[in-house]
Amino acid sequence: MASRTSLSRIGGRDVFEKCYKFMTADNARAMGVYPFFRPLDFNNGPEAQLEGRKVIMLGSNNYLGLTTHPKVREAAKNAIDKYGTSMTGSRLVNGSMRLHNELEQKLAAYHGKEAGLVFTTGYQVNIATISALLSNKKSVAVIDKDDHASIYDGVRLGQAAGARMVRYRHNDPDALDQALSELDTSEGALVITDGVFSAQGEIANLPGIVSVVKKHKARLLVDDAHALGVIGPGGRGTAAHFGVADQVDLIGGTFSKSLASIGGWLVGERKVLDYIQHFAYSFLFAASAAPPSVAAAMAALDVMQEEPERQEKLRENFTYMRNELRRLGFELGKTETAVIPIYIRDDLRTVMMWKTLLDEHSIYVNPFITPGVPPKQQVLRTSYMATHERHHLDRALEAFEKVGKKFGVL
Repeated sequence: MASRTSLSRIGGRDVFEKCYKFMTADNARAMGVYPFFRPLDFNNGPEAQLEGRKVIMLGSNNYLGLTTHPKVREAAKNAIDKYGTSMTGSRLVNGSMRLHNELEQKLAAYHGKEAGLVFTTGYQVNIATISALLSNKKSVAVIDKDDHASIYDGVRLGQAAGARMVRYRHNDPDALDQALSELDTSEGALVITDGVFSAQGEIANLPGIVSVVKKHKARLLVDDAHALGVIGPGGRGTAAHFGVADQVDLIGGTFSKSLASIGGWLVGERKVLDYIQHFAYSFLFAASAAPPSVAAAMAALDVMQEEPERQEKLRENFTYMRNELRRLGFELGKTETAVIPIYIRDDLRTVMMWKTLLDEHSIYVNPFITPGVPPKQQVLRTSYMATHERHHLDRALEAFEKVGKKFGVL
Protein backbone atom coordinates (compact mmCIF):
# COMPACT_ATOMS: atom_id res chain seq x y z
CA MET A 1 0.00 0.00 0.00
CA ALA A 2 3.04 2.27 0.03
CA SER A 3 2.23 3.03 -3.62
CA ARG A 4 -1.09 4.65 -2.67
CA THR A 5 0.17 8.24 -2.76
CA SER A 6 2.26 7.93 -5.90
CA LEU A 7 -0.52 6.15 -7.80
CA SER A 8 -3.12 8.74 -6.85
CA ARG A 9 -0.97 11.45 -8.44
CA ILE A 10 -0.87 9.82 -11.86
CA GLY A 11 -2.54 12.10 -14.36
CA GLY A 12 -3.19 12.10 -18.08
CA ARG A 13 -5.97 11.79 -20.62
CA ASP A 14 -7.40 8.65 -19.03
CA VAL A 15 -8.44 9.02 -15.38
CA PHE A 16 -8.57 5.21 -15.15
CA GLU A 17 -4.84 4.86 -15.85
CA LYS A 18 -3.94 4.79 -12.15
CA CYS A 19 -6.54 2.08 -11.55
CA TYR A 20 -4.91 -0.30 -14.03
CA LYS A 21 -1.50 0.27 -12.42
CA PHE A 22 -2.73 -0.55 -8.93
CA MET A 23 -1.53 -4.15 -8.47
CA THR A 24 -0.89 -4.35 -4.72
CA ALA A 25 -4.27 -5.79 -3.78
CA ASP A 26 -4.27 -8.29 -6.67
CA ASN A 27 -0.78 -9.46 -5.76
CA ALA A 28 -1.67 -9.84 -2.08
CA ARG A 29 -4.82 -11.79 -2.98
CA ALA A 30 -2.79 -14.10 -5.19
CA MET A 31 -0.37 -14.71 -2.32
CA GLY A 32 -3.21 -15.33 0.15
CA VAL A 33 -2.15 -12.48 2.43
CA TYR A 34 -4.76 -9.84 1.59
CA PRO A 35 -6.37 -8.95 4.93
CA PHE A 36 -9.13 -6.53 3.90
CA PHE A 37 -12.74 -6.72 2.71
CA ARG A 38 -13.08 -10.33 3.88
CA PRO A 39 -16.80 -11.24 3.66
CA LEU A 40 -18.09 -12.81 6.87
CA ASP A 41 -20.87 -15.39 6.68
CA PHE A 42 -22.30 -13.80 9.80
CA ASN A 43 -21.02 -11.82 12.76
CA ASN A 44 -23.30 -11.91 15.75
CA GLY A 45 -21.03 -11.23 18.72
CA PRO A 46 -17.98 -12.82 20.33
CA GLU A 47 -17.92 -15.50 17.65
CA ALA A 48 -18.35 -15.07 13.90
CA GLN A 49 -18.30 -17.34 10.87
CA LEU A 50 -15.80 -16.77 8.07
CA GLU A 51 -15.81 -18.96 4.99
CA GLY A 52 -17.73 -21.67 6.82
CA ARG A 53 -15.64 -21.84 9.98
CA LYS A 54 -16.12 -20.35 13.42
CA VAL A 55 -13.69 -17.66 14.60
CA ILE A 56 -13.35 -15.70 17.83
CA MET A 57 -14.14 -12.11 16.91
CA LEU A 58 -11.63 -9.63 18.31
CA GLY A 59 -12.09 -7.14 15.51
CA SER A 60 -15.58 -5.76 16.10
CA ASN A 61 -16.72 -2.45 17.58
CA ASN A 62 -19.89 -4.05 18.94
CA TYR A 63 -18.69 -3.04 22.39
CA LEU A 64 -21.82 -3.75 24.40
CA GLY A 65 -22.88 -6.71 22.27
CA LEU A 66 -26.25 -5.14 21.47
CA THR A 67 -26.54 -6.06 17.77
CA THR A 68 -28.35 -9.25 18.75
CA HIS A 69 -30.15 -7.98 21.85
CA PRO A 70 -33.84 -9.03 21.66
CA LYS A 71 -35.11 -5.48 22.32
CA VAL A 72 -32.89 -3.99 19.62
CA ARG A 73 -33.87 -6.62 17.07
CA GLU A 74 -37.55 -6.25 17.92
CA ALA A 75 -37.39 -2.46 17.59
CA ALA A 76 -35.89 -2.73 14.11
CA LYS A 77 -38.49 -5.31 13.04
CA ASN A 78 -41.36 -3.22 14.36
CA ALA A 79 -40.06 -0.14 12.59
CA ILE A 80 -39.97 -1.99 9.28
CA ASP A 81 -43.54 -3.19 9.83
CA LYS A 82 -44.76 0.30 10.73
CA TYR A 83 -42.66 2.62 8.54
CA GLY A 84 -41.11 0.47 5.84
CA THR A 85 -37.43 0.20 4.98
CA SER A 86 -36.52 3.74 3.93
CA MET A 87 -37.67 7.36 3.87
CA THR A 88 -36.46 7.68 0.22
CA GLY A 89 -35.46 11.30 0.70
CA SER A 90 -33.39 13.79 2.67
CA ARG A 91 -34.24 15.22 6.07
CA LEU A 92 -34.82 18.56 4.31
CA VAL A 93 -37.88 17.40 2.38
CA ASN A 94 -39.68 14.11 3.00
CA GLY A 95 -37.05 12.27 5.07
CA SER A 96 -37.79 13.62 8.56
CA MET A 97 -40.18 11.81 10.84
CA ARG A 98 -41.15 11.84 14.49
CA LEU A 99 -38.89 8.85 15.07
CA HIS A 100 -35.82 10.95 14.19
CA ASN A 101 -36.96 13.77 16.47
CA GLU A 102 -37.63 11.38 19.35
CA LEU A 103 -34.13 9.95 19.18
CA GLU A 104 -32.63 13.44 18.91
CA GLN A 105 -34.41 14.47 22.09
CA LYS A 106 -33.28 11.31 23.91
CA LEU A 107 -29.66 11.79 22.86
CA ALA A 108 -29.70 15.42 23.98
CA ALA A 109 -31.19 14.52 27.36
CA TYR A 110 -28.76 11.62 27.80
CA HIS A 111 -25.78 13.95 27.28
CA GLY A 112 -27.26 16.90 29.14
CA LYS A 113 -27.31 19.09 26.02
CA GLU A 114 -29.97 21.37 24.61
CA ALA A 115 -30.53 19.60 21.28
CA GLY A 116 -29.56 16.62 19.17
CA LEU A 117 -29.31 15.85 15.47
CA VAL A 118 -29.47 12.43 13.80
CA PHE A 119 -27.42 11.69 10.67
CA THR A 120 -27.34 8.82 8.19
CA THR A 121 -23.78 7.75 9.08
CA GLY A 122 -21.20 8.61 11.70
CA TYR A 123 -18.79 9.67 8.96
CA GLN A 124 -21.37 12.17 7.75
CA VAL A 125 -21.51 13.77 11.20
CA ASN A 126 -17.96 15.06 10.90
CA ILE A 127 -18.12 15.94 7.22
CA ALA A 128 -21.33 17.93 7.67
CA THR A 129 -20.57 19.58 11.00
CA ILE A 130 -17.01 20.64 10.23
CA SER A 131 -17.68 21.86 6.69
CA ALA A 132 -20.70 23.88 7.81
CA LEU A 133 -18.80 25.62 10.60
CA LEU A 134 -15.55 26.16 8.67
CA SER A 135 -17.13 28.18 5.90
CA ASN A 136 -14.74 31.07 5.19
CA LYS A 137 -11.15 32.30 5.22
CA LYS A 138 -11.36 33.38 8.85
CA SER A 139 -12.09 29.84 10.07
CA VAL A 140 -9.37 27.48 11.31
CA ALA A 141 -9.64 23.79 12.14
CA VAL A 142 -7.17 22.92 14.90
CA ILE A 143 -7.00 19.14 15.03
CA ASP A 144 -5.09 16.37 16.75
CA LYS A 145 -2.75 14.85 14.19
CA ASP A 146 -4.18 11.39 14.94
CA ASP A 147 -7.83 12.36 14.46
CA HIS A 148 -10.11 10.07 12.45
CA ALA A 149 -10.20 10.24 8.64
CA SER A 150 -13.75 11.62 8.71
CA ILE A 151 -12.48 14.66 10.58
CA TYR A 152 -9.77 15.23 8.00
CA ASP A 153 -12.34 14.94 5.20
CA GLY A 154 -14.62 17.43 6.90
CA VAL A 155 -11.71 19.84 7.23
CA ARG A 156 -10.83 19.42 3.53
CA LEU A 157 -14.34 20.51 2.62
CA GLY A 158 -13.87 23.54 4.83
CA GLN A 159 -10.56 24.28 3.14
CA ALA A 160 -12.38 24.40 -0.19
CA ALA A 161 -14.29 27.37 1.25
CA GLY A 162 -11.04 29.02 2.34
CA ALA A 163 -10.63 27.70 5.88
CA ARG A 164 -7.23 26.66 7.22
CA MET A 165 -6.08 23.50 8.98
CA VAL A 166 -3.56 23.41 11.81
CA ARG A 167 -2.49 20.12 13.38
CA TYR A 168 -1.16 19.81 16.91
CA ARG A 169 0.95 17.07 18.48
CA HIS A 170 -1.10 14.04 19.47
CA ASN A 171 -3.06 14.44 22.71
CA ASP A 172 -0.86 17.32 23.88
CA PRO A 173 -2.66 20.34 25.39
CA ASP A 174 0.60 22.32 25.45
CA ALA A 175 0.99 21.82 21.69
CA LEU A 176 -2.66 22.87 21.25
CA ASP A 177 -1.99 25.97 23.33
CA GLN A 178 0.95 26.86 21.10
CA ALA A 179 -1.09 26.29 17.93
CA LEU A 180 -3.94 28.50 19.13
CA SER A 181 -1.50 31.18 20.27
CA GLU A 182 -0.17 31.50 16.73
CA LEU A 183 -3.55 32.22 15.14
CA ASP A 184 -4.44 35.70 14.01
CA THR A 185 -6.77 37.52 16.37
CA SER A 186 -9.33 37.78 13.58
CA GLU A 187 -9.51 34.00 13.08
CA GLY A 188 -12.03 31.72 14.73
CA ALA A 189 -10.87 28.26 15.79
CA LEU A 190 -12.75 24.98 15.98
CA VAL A 191 -10.69 22.47 17.95
CA ILE A 192 -11.51 18.87 17.04
CA THR A 193 -10.38 15.73 18.80
CA ASP A 194 -11.36 12.10 19.08
CA GLY A 195 -12.59 11.25 22.57
CA VAL A 196 -11.11 7.76 22.33
CA PHE A 197 -8.61 7.36 19.51
CA SER A 198 -9.77 4.53 17.30
CA ALA A 199 -6.39 2.91 16.62
CA GLN A 200 -4.67 3.49 19.96
CA GLY A 201 -7.54 3.08 22.43
CA GLU A 202 -6.13 6.14 24.21
CA ILE A 203 -8.45 8.62 25.93
CA ALA A 204 -8.05 12.27 24.97
CA ASN A 205 -6.72 14.56 27.69
CA LEU A 206 -9.99 16.43 27.68
CA PRO A 207 -9.51 18.42 30.90
CA GLY A 208 -6.28 19.87 29.50
CA ILE A 209 -7.81 20.46 26.07
CA VAL A 210 -10.90 22.15 27.55
CA SER A 211 -8.73 24.47 29.63
CA VAL A 212 -6.73 25.56 26.58
CA VAL A 213 -9.83 25.99 24.42
CA LYS A 214 -11.46 28.22 27.03
CA LYS A 215 -8.27 30.25 27.42
CA HIS A 216 -8.27 31.08 23.71
CA LYS A 217 -12.07 31.46 23.40
CA ALA A 218 -12.18 28.74 20.74
CA ARG A 219 -14.88 26.09 20.23
CA LEU A 220 -14.55 22.35 20.80
CA LEU A 221 -15.96 19.32 18.97
CA VAL A 222 -15.35 15.85 20.41
CA ASP A 223 -15.86 12.74 18.28
CA ASP A 224 -16.99 10.11 20.79
CA ALA A 225 -17.51 7.22 18.37
CA HIS A 226 -15.35 4.82 20.41
CA ALA A 227 -16.22 6.27 23.82
CA LEU A 228 -20.00 6.01 23.91
CA GLY A 229 -21.01 3.00 25.99
CA VAL A 230 -17.39 2.33 26.93
CA ILE A 231 -16.31 5.06 29.36
CA GLY A 232 -18.01 7.64 31.53
CA PRO A 233 -20.94 7.26 33.95
CA GLY A 234 -23.75 5.45 32.17
CA GLY A 235 -21.50 5.10 29.12
CA ARG A 236 -21.87 8.80 28.32
CA GLY A 237 -18.38 9.09 26.91
CA THR A 238 -15.24 11.14 27.32
CA ALA A 239 -16.62 14.45 28.53
CA ALA A 240 -18.73 12.72 31.18
CA HIS A 241 -15.74 10.52 32.10
CA PHE A 242 -13.83 13.68 33.09
CA GLY A 243 -16.85 15.65 34.34
CA VAL A 244 -16.49 18.39 31.71
CA ALA A 245 -19.55 17.75 29.54
CA ASP A 246 -20.89 21.24 30.21
CA GLN A 247 -17.64 22.72 28.83
CA VAL A 248 -17.62 20.81 25.52
CA ASP A 249 -19.53 22.63 22.78
CA LEU A 250 -20.34 19.71 20.48
CA ILE A 251 -20.20 15.96 20.98
CA GLY A 252 -20.81 13.57 18.11
CA GLY A 253 -20.52 9.94 17.24
CA THR A 254 -21.93 6.96 15.43
CA PHE A 255 -24.64 4.35 15.86
CA SER A 256 -22.39 1.67 14.40
CA LYS A 257 -20.56 0.74 17.60
CA SER A 258 -22.24 0.66 21.01
CA LEU A 259 -25.61 1.67 19.52
CA ALA A 260 -25.69 -1.45 17.33
CA SER A 261 -27.00 0.21 14.18
CA ILE A 262 -25.91 2.50 11.33
CA GLY A 263 -26.16 6.27 11.54
CA GLY A 264 -24.71 9.18 13.48
CA TRP A 265 -25.53 11.73 16.17
CA LEU A 266 -24.52 15.20 17.32
CA VAL A 267 -25.52 17.08 20.47
CA GLY A 268 -25.01 20.70 21.50
CA GLU A 269 -26.73 24.09 21.47
CA ARG A 270 -29.99 24.24 19.53
CA LYS A 271 -28.99 27.26 17.44
CA VAL A 272 -25.69 25.67 16.42
CA LEU A 273 -27.35 22.41 15.36
CA ASP A 274 -30.06 24.35 13.57
CA TYR A 275 -27.37 26.19 11.59
CA ILE A 276 -25.61 22.93 10.71
CA GLN A 277 -28.76 21.27 9.41
CA HIS A 278 -29.46 24.28 7.18
CA PHE A 279 -25.91 24.87 5.90
CA ALA A 280 -24.25 21.44 5.61
CA TYR A 281 -24.75 20.15 2.07
CA SER A 282 -23.81 16.61 3.08
CA PHE A 283 -26.71 16.68 5.53
CA LEU A 284 -29.19 18.65 3.42
CA PHE A 285 -28.93 16.47 0.34
CA ALA A 286 -28.25 13.01 1.78
CA ALA A 287 -31.00 10.46 2.29
CA SER A 288 -32.11 10.31 5.91
CA ALA A 289 -31.38 7.46 8.29
CA ALA A 290 -33.73 4.53 7.66
CA PRO A 291 -36.50 3.85 10.22
CA PRO A 292 -35.19 0.42 11.34
CA SER A 293 -31.71 1.91 11.89
CA VAL A 294 -33.09 4.77 13.96
CA ALA A 295 -35.35 2.47 15.97
CA ALA A 296 -32.52 0.02 16.64
CA ALA A 297 -30.22 2.81 17.86
CA MET A 298 -32.94 4.20 20.12
CA ALA A 299 -33.57 0.78 21.62
CA ALA A 300 -29.83 0.27 22.12
CA LEU A 301 -29.62 3.63 23.92
CA ASP A 302 -32.43 2.48 26.23
CA VAL A 303 -30.83 -0.91 26.89
CA MET A 304 -27.48 0.73 27.59
CA GLN A 305 -29.13 2.64 30.46
CA GLU A 306 -31.29 -0.26 31.63
CA GLU A 307 -28.40 -2.75 31.76
CA PRO A 308 -25.35 -0.95 33.21
CA GLU A 309 -23.82 -4.33 33.94
CA ARG A 310 -22.89 -4.53 30.25
CA GLN A 311 -20.49 -1.63 30.60
CA GLU A 312 -19.08 -3.18 33.77
CA LYS A 313 -18.54 -6.51 32.00
CA LEU A 314 -16.89 -4.75 29.07
CA ARG A 315 -14.50 -2.94 31.41
CA GLU A 316 -13.71 -6.22 33.15
CA ASN A 317 -12.93 -7.89 29.82
CA PHE A 318 -10.69 -5.22 28.35
CA THR A 319 -8.86 -4.70 31.66
CA TYR A 320 -8.16 -8.44 31.86
CA MET A 321 -6.86 -8.55 28.29
CA ARG A 322 -4.74 -5.43 28.70
CA ASN A 323 -3.11 -6.80 31.85
CA GLU A 324 -2.55 -10.28 30.42
CA LEU A 325 -1.16 -9.09 27.08
CA ARG A 326 1.27 -6.82 28.91
CA ARG A 327 2.24 -9.68 31.20
CA LEU A 328 3.10 -11.75 28.12
CA GLY A 329 5.37 -8.94 26.94
CA PHE A 330 3.37 -7.26 24.18
CA GLU A 331 3.66 -3.52 23.61
CA LEU A 332 0.22 -1.92 23.90
CA GLY A 333 0.86 1.80 24.05
CA LYS A 334 -1.42 4.00 26.18
CA THR A 335 -4.71 2.17 25.72
CA GLU A 336 -7.26 2.55 28.50
CA THR A 337 -10.35 1.28 26.70
CA ALA A 338 -11.89 -1.59 24.74
CA VAL A 339 -9.51 -0.92 21.82
CA ILE A 340 -6.18 -2.64 22.53
CA PRO A 341 -3.48 -2.29 19.86
CA ILE A 342 -0.63 -4.77 19.79
CA TYR A 343 2.33 -2.91 18.30
CA ILE A 344 4.25 -4.87 15.67
CA ARG A 345 5.86 -1.88 13.86
CA ASP A 346 6.36 -3.64 10.53
CA ASP A 347 3.90 -4.09 7.64
CA LEU A 348 4.84 -7.60 6.55
CA ARG A 349 5.16 -9.02 10.05
CA THR A 350 1.81 -7.48 11.00
CA VAL A 351 0.07 -9.09 8.02
CA MET A 352 1.73 -12.47 8.58
CA MET A 353 0.77 -12.48 12.25
CA TRP A 354 -2.80 -11.59 11.30
CA LYS A 355 -2.86 -14.46 8.81
CA THR A 356 -1.40 -16.97 11.26
CA LEU A 357 -3.82 -15.99 14.01
CA LEU A 358 -6.72 -16.45 11.62
CA ASP A 359 -5.58 -19.53 9.68
CA GLU A 360 -4.04 -21.56 12.50
CA HIS A 361 -5.92 -20.34 15.58
CA SER A 362 -9.26 -18.98 14.29
CA ILE A 363 -8.68 -15.61 15.96
CA TYR A 364 -9.97 -12.61 14.00
CA VAL A 365 -8.14 -9.31 14.53
CA ASN A 366 -7.59 -6.23 12.37
CA PRO A 367 -4.15 -5.48 10.91
CA PHE A 368 -3.45 -1.75 10.69
CA ILE A 369 -0.61 -1.12 8.25
CA THR A 370 0.67 1.87 6.30
CA PRO A 371 -0.70 4.16 5.00
CA GLY A 372 -3.58 3.64 7.43
CA VAL A 373 -1.11 4.26 10.26
CA PRO A 374 2.21 6.14 10.21
CA PRO A 375 5.46 4.22 9.54
CA LYS A 376 6.57 2.13 12.53
CA GLN A 377 3.09 2.36 14.06
CA GLN A 378 1.71 -0.87 12.56
CA VAL A 379 -0.51 -2.78 14.95
CA LEU A 380 -2.81 -5.71 15.33
CA ARG A 381 -5.87 -3.84 16.52
CA THR A 382 -7.97 -5.88 18.91
CA SER A 383 -11.27 -4.81 20.44
CA TYR A 384 -13.48 -6.37 23.05
CA MET A 385 -17.15 -6.80 23.86
CA ALA A 386 -19.26 -7.21 26.94
CA THR A 387 -20.39 -10.55 25.51
CA HIS A 388 -16.92 -12.10 25.40
CA GLU A 389 -16.61 -14.89 27.94
CA ARG A 390 -13.39 -15.74 29.74
CA HIS A 391 -12.86 -18.86 27.61
CA HIS A 392 -12.85 -16.68 24.47
CA LEU A 393 -10.24 -14.39 25.99
CA ASP A 394 -8.03 -17.15 27.34
CA ARG A 395 -8.03 -18.97 24.02
CA ALA A 396 -7.04 -15.73 22.31
CA LEU A 397 -4.23 -15.14 24.81
CA GLU A 398 -2.86 -18.61 24.15
CA ALA A 399 -2.86 -17.91 20.42
CA PHE A 400 -1.26 -14.47 20.83
CA GLU A 401 1.55 -15.96 22.89
CA LYS A 402 2.30 -18.69 20.33
CA VAL A 403 2.17 -16.33 17.35
CA GLY A 404 4.13 -13.63 19.14
CA LYS A 405 6.95 -16.07 19.84
CA LYS A 406 6.84 -17.49 16.31
CA PHE A 407 7.40 -14.06 14.76
CA GLY A 408 9.89 -12.79 17.31
CA VAL A 409 7.63 -10.18 18.86
CA LEU A 410 7.89 -11.86 22.27
